[in-house]
Amino acid sequence: MESVVVSQASNVTETIAAASKDKIISMATVKHVLDVVQHMSYFKLFCTLIAIVLVYDQVSYQIQKGNIAGPKWKMWPIIGPFLESLDPKFEEYMDKWNSGPLSCVSIFHKFVVIASTRDLARKIFQSPQYVKPCVVDVAVKILRPSNWVFLDGKAHVDYRKSLNGLFTKQALAQYIPSQELLMDKYIEKFVQLSKDNNYEATVFFGEMREIMCALSLKAFCGSYITEDQIRKVADDYYLVTAALELVNFPIIIPFTKTWYGKRTADMTMKIFEQCAQMAKDHIAAGGESVCVLDAWCKLMHDAKNKNDDDSKLYHREFSNREMSEAIFTFLFASQDASSSLACWIFQIIADRPDVMEKIREEQLRVRNNDPTVRLTMDLIDKMEYTNMVVKETLRYRPPVLMVPYYVKKNFPVAPTYSAPKGSMLIPTLYPALHDPEVYENPDDFIPERWVEGSPANEAKKNWLVFGCGPHVCLGQTYVMQTFTGMIGKFAMYTNWEHKVTPLSEKIKVFATIFPEDDLLLSFKKRDPLTGEIKS
Repeated sequence: MESVVVSQASNVTETIAAASKDKIISMATVKHVLDVVQHMSYFKLFCTLIAIVLVYDQVSYQIQKGNIAGPKWKMWPIIGPFLESLDPKFEEYMDKWNSGPLSCVSIFHKFVVIASTRDLARKIFQSPQYVKPCVVDVAVKILRPSNWVFLDGKAHVDYRKSLNGLFTKQALAQYIPSQELLMDKYIEKFVQLSKDNNYEATVFFGEMREIMCALSLKAFCGSYITEDQIRKVADDYYLVTAALELVNFPIIIPFTKTWYGKRTADMTMKIFEQCAQMAKDHIAAGGESVCVLDAWCKLMHDAKNKNDDDSKLYHREFSNREMSEAIFTFLFASQDASSSLACWIFQIIADRPDVMEKIREEQLRVRNNDPTVRLTMDLIDKMEYTNMVVKETLRYRPPVLMVPYYVKKNFPVAPTYSAPKGSMLIPTLYPALHDPEVYENPDDFIPERWVEGSPANEAKKNWLVFGCGPHVCLGQTYVMQTFTGMIGKFAMYTNWEHKVTPLSEKIKVFATIFPEDDLLLSFKKRDPLTGEIKS
């Protein structure tokens, strides 16, 4: 017994001695490191810190990359492919999508995972428990942190429900008359622009952005927004687009793209605040609803004496600021995508006279040969071929290629890979819309592929133009209705020609996609009944 006690005491003594020795060694090591640092020159210290950061950056990249496709090492330490991303190329995106179902890049502090297949894209869209839309880092500052798009979970679902009533077919039908007046105005404007240029093809990229911005603003704000304000927003909105490109500086520095974008956004939302108050006054006085703001105010007004679940969403008073922020997100969601669609659809139709002729024939047929019949929702619903042309353009040249999401927690996006928390996860739409197993000859423009009951029409899982899941686009019916009505009117009343260049079919990426030559068009007035072209 005594020997056991002695043995245990000996062990304790040895342990204490060892611990003391380790402590002495540890203190000696720390002292040695401090001595080295103290005697190190600032230059050597700087170089050492840089080396540590570079090693950490590469190790972190390797850990996050795992087994998915992507550069073996970050070729440009810290910044990654930032410089290349300032001038994105569609072909480089294609290479990335073709490299594997999941691929990655790392830019500054942001690790980005790109999902290229239909099923992975749908999984991401439908996993709000793991991801939320993030746009880009600076978007929170430009769109404002209080904006509804940054809500998550039930708060987002409830707010979105309160907006659904603004984009039903019944609501959209109220916006058509004011939009058609604007279409008539731009038909005359485009013809006059071409006449002033001796009908020589000229760049129409800016004009397409302007007409789509004007149509959106008229639908959102009606007559509350003035012509001068529409022109100002249309002229300056590209600054917001530039500020919200996928790769940009995450902070706002004076006189940079993000700074100009923030100024433009604040100016635009101030205009929308004024329009919101005018809409409230109009509806309170018993006025009719003719725009989105009117419809919103009417829903609030009518809900006061109702108690059903839908009406409860409007029991509170939405402030002018809150409404202005929501309207700005509608413009943000529509402007670049609709401008892209406008550029491509005018180019595509001009290059395919058979498509133009079929549209014109349908437009007169649904109007019983009376081209003066005004647009209504019922009339637009009868324009089946024109609608197919719009839908095929969206498939053939989808405006939105990718939708960035922020990963809230480690996301097992594939059986052998989890997207790390804090990374950016980007589902890609283009491959699903050009899948040869679903769309025969996917690189050909074939409107007839969308006839009722066709394989393309039945392949609803591939139709990701407007996304899917809880963040599916609110305005998809608005897009189809607006473009079907607009293209029909332009086809009847104008004849436009496209100057084809080697860059016409090349894709330029600027938030969305555009023809690289910026769309060279010329418009002439046309008699819708005789087809006579007027110079």
